[in-house]
Amino acid sequence: MVVSASTDITNSIKLAYEQLLSDGELRPDVEQASAIAALQNLADELVANNKPNKRSRFNPFKNKTKNTAPKGLYIYGDVGRGKSMVMDLFYDAVPIARKRRVHFHGFMLECHSIIHEWRGLSAAEKRRVSGGDNSDDPIAPLASRIAEQASLLCFDEFQVTDVADAMILGRLYEALFAQGVTIVSTSNRTPETLYEGGLNRDLFLPFIGMITDKMHVVRLDGETDYRLDRMKGLQVYHTPVNDETTQKMREAFFAMTDREVEDAASVPSAEIEVTGGRSLFVPKSSKGVAVFSFKRLCANPLGAADYLAIAWRYHTVFIVAIPAMTAEKRNEAKRFVTLIDTLYENNVKLICSAEVEPSELYPAGDGNFEFSRTVSRLMEMQSKDYLARGHGV
Repeated sequence: MVVSASTDITNSIKLAYEQLLSDGELRPDVEQASAIAALQNLADELVANNKPNKRSRFNPFKNKTKNTAPKGLYIYGDVGRGKSMVMDLFYDAVPIARKRRVHFHGFMLECHSIIHEWRGLSAAEKRRVSGGDNSDDPIAPLASRIAEQASLLCFDEFQVTDVADAMILGRLYEALFAQGVTIVSTSNRTPETLYEGGLNRDLFLPFIGMITDKMHVVRLDGETDYRLDRMKGLQVYHTPVNDETTQKMREAFFAMTDREVEDAASVPSAEIEVTGGRSLFVPKSSKGVAVFSFKRLCANPLGAADYLAIAWRYHTVFIVAIPAMTAEKRNEAKRFVTLIDTLYENNVKLICSAEVEPSELYPAGDGNFEFSRTVSRLMEMQSKDYLARGHGV
């Protein structure tokens, strides 16, 4: 954790939240305000606790000292209550060099990849990496590698559905806390209902106890689903592609992000992490909403990993100018199938403009049979039931 000793962020998160209220971008919400207060307190603690880890120059896996990290936060509540928004304010304000925000599923995929890499090492290599430790357990070096990269971890969409994740989380979190890592996570579930009904859940219960012991649990579950509220009355599939539908798409984007149409030129772009160490450029990114052209997503050599990164990071995706695809566009059609499958399976809301109706997008060509499922999903993604689903649930 590297910050200037003179850094003062007192009330910076609270003031940023109050500015959003003053600007009319947010409505007063008691539970949001409570979460903001907890995040401000944690930010102050993190700065006050600025004690850099001492690590081996030659071995980034191993710490020489163990730090006591401030207690993190576990923020839970139903979808659309503002959990990602308050996380944004916190993450952007905390002046810490070694911090990372990542979708929890993406983080666990990385962990399993590192564990697989560890198991392929020779005994001598394992001893070297772990600083002479003869243990064959990959969790300690995994935690050290994570702690080397970040002393603050922020997880979006924390949920546990996979038995392999459930079996390593307790020991991994214990090791991360011992390394001085502070964890902040948002979730749609209370700690007590994590991995509910999962295989061998009794072995997972100590992890739930660790969360309540090592993290402050904060409820953010007001009465209003702000995300669904913004989508009420919005058309999500626009055809054909012309000036009128383009204007409707613009209006929908600004309604979803609480921005003024006049601010179009100031909408930020973003770079998001893709599994494997790559990054993906997002032309417009604001408040969990992303805008892409069809050409950027499907005419370029992107794949499932890229689409997963998008689906995990954004609750709503705009796709502009989906064309009617001929048989010669089978590669684009195949990518589009993968893209829609990924968005659908993660309950991402899709707002798009297209040259034709879903059934006419790819009427003939290689893969046309598989494309029929995409047509069905495009139709379902316009329904009230789909739009009411929680992101990633």
